[in-house]
Amino acid sequence: MTKHRLDPTPETVTDVFSRDLPAALTVDPGDTIVVHSLDASGHLERQRTPGEVRPKMFSAKRGHCLAGPIAVRGAEPGMMLAVRLVSLRPDEWGWTVAAAVDNPLNRRLGVAGGPPTWLLWELDADKLVGRNNHGLSMDLAPFLGVIGLPPDEAGEHSTTPPRPSGGNIDCRELVAGSTLYLPVTVSGAQLCLGDGHAAQGDGEVSGTAIECGMTTEIVVDLVTDRPIPTVHAVTPAGRVTFGFSADLNEASAQALDAMLGWLQSMFGVDKATALALASPAVSLRVTQVANQVWGVHAVLPEGVLR
Repeated sequence: MTKHRLDPTPETVTDVFSRDLPAALTVDPGDTIVVHSLDASGHLERQRTPGEVRPKMFSAKRGHCLAGPIAVRGAEPGMMLAVRLVSLRPDEWGWTVAAAVDNPLNRRLGVAGGPPTWLLWELDADKLVGRNNHGLSMDLAPFLGVIGLPPDEAGEHSTTPPRPSGGNIDCRELVAGSTLYLPVTVSGAQLCLGDGHAAQGDGEVSGTAIECGMTTEIVVDLVTDRPIPTVHAVTPAGRVTFGFSADLNEASAQALDAMLGWLQSMFGVDKATALALASPAVSLRVTQVANQVWGVHAVLPEGVLR
């Protein structure tokens, strides 16, 4: 198997999902890729003071600055793309901003009028500790907010809302050691990834995490025998399924329904029995509240049902 390197240049990044974009890199199933992605805003230089305007990859802000697309030979609709996250190493600095947008949550909290508040973080990737401009430190748990495939529709599509083919999932469980399974939507898969988060709580309540550049090693593969057809993951926290909808109830039901299907496959039970098993064993968590639709993920810890 081949090991590839993908660094951010104007030819290897995108701020939209599109099936029509030329591939920045083409790989075979089983190949390893080391990807250096810029932070979500595409900063080319670090901020020196919180919120400082610095040069960016894209002059106009449309979406996340993502690496890709990465084409995988042989990928076709009906398959699943397995993205195994081998390692994730944040860059040396990151940022968080709050009260930067006028949305229902910020209006409810009384901060929608701004001004925005910024945190500037110094990140120690060896010790996995971040320290901000207020002198507060926290442990880091790096992951990528965006790992996804384009819709099978013409044109350019926003990177903001997560979709059935993944994208801006923002799930903090997708740390190193995880494998994310994405339904292939178009020939070649056309994987895009980025939006490095050095740390984030469930919900991403301000709309940003500790946003940072990230060096990620992944292995991509193609599979056809997964137990459920929707986006899902195997992580150090356990098995994870997802739901995305403008309605929180629907997002929760999607995540739970997918997990019930997984339980049925694992234990050979009917759906009602799977629901009974899920009640003591599965946790529903709000993945994010920031991306136009609710994200909910269901978690089944490894070994909780034996």
